[in-house]
Amino acid sequence: MSKYIVTTTIYPLSKALEKFQTKKDWTLIVVGDKKTPHEHYRNNSNIIYLDPEYQETNYKELSDLIGWNCTSRRNIGYIEAIKRGADIIATIDDDNIPNDNWGENLFLRKNIETDCFSSIDTTLSVFDPLSATNYNYLWHRGYPIELVHRKNNIYKYKDTFNFGIQADFWNGDPDVDAIERMIYAPSCVFDDTCFPFTSDRISPFNSQNTFLTRESLKDYFMFPGTGRMEDIWAAYYCLSKGHKVIYNKATVTQERNPHNYIIDFNAEIIGYQNNTSLISDILQNPDNIEKYISSNSYKAFKLYQSYF
Repeated sequence: MSKYIVTTTIYPLSKALEKFQTKKDWTLIVVGDKKTPHEHYRNNSNIIYLDPEYQETNYKELSDLIGWNCTSRRNIGYIEAIKRGADIIATIDDDNIPNDNWGENLFLRKNIETDCFSSIDTTLSVFDPLSATNYNYLWHRGYPIELVHRKNNIYKYKDTFNFGIQADFWNGDPDVDAIERMIYAPSCVFDDTCFPFTSDRISPFNSQNTFLTRESLKDYFMFPGTGRMEDIWAAYYCLSKGHKVIYNKATVTQERNPHNYIIDFNAEIIGYQNNTSLISDILQNPDNIEKYISSNSYKAFKLYQSYF
């Protein structure tokens, strides 16, 4: 089985990437951006580095549609991994330091009996994965903000599924939104006994410590122009197409790169305004995603899918 790791960065080789590049049986692809210090990556034999020139030469139309200085450049890395024969693709962030067991306990393409969560409130169509953990006062970035007060009214049962996506958690600085960071300044150690689990409702997952099969990756596109919803809307769309996600215990520790919470908040407003209606619309018809993204983003998405 061919396994690839894909990320973007604008920083020199981080502690996390130093560890990822040594992971046995995995190949690391780093997608460069305009601000990336290219000299730190071009001559590294442990990394496949896609510098801007390579991207412009090989993916000119897609590159122009995505634009520069955004995490959505990672889409080009996903395509590159597929072209190189990847069966499993891990999408990671450069500030998530992998544990020794990272990438070893994958549930993908297997029939797995696991805990499945549902909502007691039958009108609630979305599940917050943090509700099933020891930090259920928090909520995952991208969970509809107006539904937070109802999210923990859940129950658990056992069922068997075949998963195309595995979202591992993250100790340290969790993947929550700017509102939570300003209120709680959380630092988490998730209880391993909470995992694994899934839900019969649509739910958010991110691009910072997630594994996808090549089949599910076709429907996982980070939508440019959507601020800090790039990967969240990718997740919602992917699940609306029928792919299934399993959440697993933390396998990284996030030592978060410097962020301005007010800038993050402004980049999340598009989600605060639209997540509930977007979820409702794409559950009726996944093609309704077009209503929420720019024409360039939609063109990029369709071009991305043509590579699969």
